[in-house]
Amino acid sequence: MVQVVVMHPKRSKFALAAVTVLLGGMAASSGLCAEATLSVAEIAAAVRPSLVTVTQVGREGPNGSGSGFVISGEGLIATNRHVIGQGQRLRVETSDGRKHDVTEIVASDAQLDLAILRVATKDLVALDFADSDSAKQGEAIVAMGNPKGMSYSVVEGVISEPKREIEGRTMIQVAVPIEPGNSGGPLLDRQGRVLGVLTLKFALAENLGFAMPVNALKRLWEKPNPVPIQRWLTIGVLNPRLWTTLFGAQWSQRAGVVEVAQTGSGFGGRSLCLWHQPPAQERFEVAVSVKLDDEVGAAGLAFCSDGGDRHYGFYPTGGKLRLTRFDGPSVFTWKILGDRESDAYVPGEWNHLRVRVEGARIQCFVNEKEVFDLQDDGLRGGRVGLCKFRTTVAAFKQLQSGWDLAVKPVSPELQAQFGRELDGFLASPDSKAEALGRLSQEAELGRRLILERQRALERDAASLKELAGELHRRVVREQLTAELSQPEASVNLLRCALLLSKYDNPELDVAAYEGEFNEMVQDLSGAAEFGQGTGVAVGRIRRYLFEENGFHGSRSDYTSRSNSYINEVLDDREGLPITLSVVFVELARRLGVREVAGIPLPGRFMVGYREAGVAEFSIIDAYDGGKELTMAEAVELVSDSGRVPKKATQAATAREVVSRMIRNLLGPTLDARNASREALPYLDLLLALDPEAASERLSRAMARERLGDREGARGDVGWLLGHLPEGVKEERREMLEQWLEKLSR
Repeated sequence: MVQVVVMHPKRSKFALAAVTVLLGGMAASSGLCAEATLSVAEIAAAVRPSLVTVTQVGREGPNGSGSGFVISGEGLIATNRHVIGQGQRLRVETSDGRKHDVTEIVASDAQLDLAILRVATKDLVALDFADSDSAKQGEAIVAMGNPKGMSYSVVEGVISEPKREIEGRTMIQVAVPIEPGNSGGPLLDRQGRVLGVLTLKFALAENLGFAMPVNALKRLWEKPNPVPIQRWLTIGVLNPRLWTTLFGAQWSQRAGVVEVAQTGSGFGGRSLCLWHQPPAQERFEVAVSVKLDDEVGAAGLAFCSDGGDRHYGFYPTGGKLRLTRFDGPSVFTWKILGDRESDAYVPGEWNHLRVRVEGARIQCFVNEKEVFDLQDDGLRGGRVGLCKFRTTVAAFKQLQSGWDLAVKPVSPELQAQFGRELDGFLASPDSKAEALGRLSQEAELGRRLILERQRALERDAASLKELAGELHRRVVREQLTAELSQPEASVNLLRCALLLSKYDNPELDVAAYEGEFNEMVQDLSGAAEFGQGTGVAVGRIRRYLFEENGFHGSRSDYTSRSNSYINEVLDDREGLPITLSVVFVELARRLGVREVAGIPLPGRFMVGYREAGVAEFSIIDAYDGGKELTMAEAVELVSDSGRVPKKATQAATAREVVSRMIRNLLGPTLDARNASREALPYLDLLLALDPEAASERLSRAMARERLGDREGARGDVGWLLGHLPEGVKEERREMLEQWLEKLSR
């Protein structure tokens, strides 16, 4: 029986592909119809004309892009709701390079994260839909999209779970890599029909993602909520009668909250949003509440702005408060008038900023506590508004300008009374009804005091959590330092590696993993090869690990921390060159095999072994399944020049091995958003093992300064000054002296 697929006009080319394959001999001996299963290449070729790139176009040009696909030849495109952003112009580029402006948002649903767009063209090729309710676990699928700007990419995989509940939505879980730019692309069955819309990447695994079922897209299409692009561009956009923005960035307003994202085009990522209501000329106050998503950035009040480069700014930055006079476009024309910490500022929360200008006097307050009181009349008049710097994402609410905007203090008696109510509720939560009845008599005050108590409790909890973490890490540092302080022959390298894992994972049971490792030793201890020389014994360990037990180098998720945690390497039998080498070397040591050591080749740590009396090591590449190499072959593998420092071909000490493992963990933190906070524990550990490490000392000084630990930073900079090598350039000494002076102010 031959199945012929009848296609809708302007549908995809799968009809021809299906008929060709079916007529080519796909017969069903049972008498049942069989659908054509197309190759990935056939699907990719047929789907490509229906794939599009969806780009948000902001004030400064393209802001970001995702994928989409044609669902109607009449110009309808399906994608994710998050791909189209909020209130921005949208452009669709088809696979033949044509660009079309979106004319209408035909339908959108934030909960489903789906959107249907319209473009003004009638010659597109649409894809067919499957029935996503019929999707089966293990079913082969194909995903297409534009990951990380790599247009029209294709990958195959399987459905892991056809109906997975994710954040209140039923989604298709798929075993394929979903990267930025894949969002909005089609998930296809092996007949080339759309099963879903690629939506989410699972944060903890590389090849795991989720797609919204196509049946949800069908329902959205059946009940559209069309918005013409002219109206769409007003959603979340600041009212131009009230605001003027300068120097780019993306400013928006929703529910009375002004938000800003992206880097401004001014120096230091500066951007301004000026309010059209002018302040009084002689004296005025301006106030706003601000919340930063990243304390390394800066955002706050602008005042006395001339509508260009000149204005004052009062804002939090790096956990401190700063008052700056901006007299021009570059840092050379900026003057920091004040810069200090305040215990009234609460990182990560809404903070109330207020500025009072009267004559030459400027007073600045955070949460009604004075931060600055100084004289400066360099700028006056102009407008007030909001400012932000660098890549900060920030929110503002309740901008006010006038006089005497101070929040009126609560009487001590009433505050004490409400405090007793809250104490009573915390002691007996069953008394909630009574507490609400009394607090509602001054509802706004009651709510404010409840939130203040909540924040205080959260700060206490966070401080205790941080203290517990620091105590744990201090204990582990001491244990690791003590282990590495023993004579080299006595150092238990496995325990050192397990302590390094425990540094990040307090619940790790070191003794349990040592017991598991001892079982591995027992597996090998009776083997005859261990009395036949080093090379024969090493060969037995190599076969045990890589052939009999499947230990292997990580290929698909190399940067995962799991590869650096020796307990997870033992669990998963997957790791980095250095962690796999540690397992190998420790097995050899415990089995009494001498002259086996870690070899610290650049870029790939390896295992070296040699017979008694032989000078040069032979090499085992633990990352490549225990492949045996000569030293010359190993050097050729890691060096284009065929040369490496001599020390890199000699046995590494346990301290050197552990330090290299720490640097593997440190590396990714330097690219993280909160780099200083993530990196600091590893820098502390490296310096505990090697107090003379000047590079790490410098990095820690910078990290401490960014995190507001000026005393710690002073200590590190002072150490660097006291340990400068002879003959160092005078400019370097002067730079450190200036840095120390700045930290001492």
